[in-house]
Amino acid sequence: MTAAAATATRSSGRVWLLVALGILVAQIVILHLMGRLWICECGTVKLFEPVVNSPGNSQHLADWYTPSHIIHGFLFFGLGWLILRRAPLSARLSLAVVIEAAWEIAENSPIVIDRYRTTTMALGYSGDSIINSGMDTVFMALGFLAASRLPVWATVAIAIFFELFTGWLIRDNLTLNVLMLIWPVEAIKTWQGGA
Repeated sequence: MTAAAATATRSSGRVWLLVALGILVAQIVILHLMGRLWICECGTVKLFEPVVNSPGNSQHLADWYTPSHIIHGFLFFGLGWLILRRAPLSARLSLAVVIEAAWEIAENSPIVIDRYRTTTMALGYSGDSIINSGMDTVFMALGFLAASRLPVWATVAIAIFFELFTGWLIRDNLTLNVLMLIWPVEAIKTWQGGA
């Protein structure tokens, strides 16, 4: 690669990183315009909220759903590799941020919040705080970047560990969350409720 080509590649990478950052900022602005709270109603910001069925869940920097967002990053890295293989990593990251931001906005819409309340274990779910939603996107990006560096087997092993661990610990994980949102199973809902 010539020096000029390397400079152009670095410049293109920076542009795509700015695009990804701009998408994150747009996500935050849209959530603000939707009336989402910046931080927990409790008035504090915690690094981690350990209680799943509490008003603080989805309100702080991280919670037991953070591993799901890291797995989103793993999955979006794979998607980017499949459909944009020749594009720079930063362009594929921008695509991942678009998908995650779109989900974060949809997840905080009244229709999805109501769906969570009626079909999943999140009976008292009222949506994410803006800081939590923004950090969900940041954790997705960290998962994406980890997947870009790790061997495939390690990425898959980490995803399986996260799913099994959170499934065991909180009776929920990415797989169960998606299943219960799309096609609720009463037996799973009962099990998740502790019965």
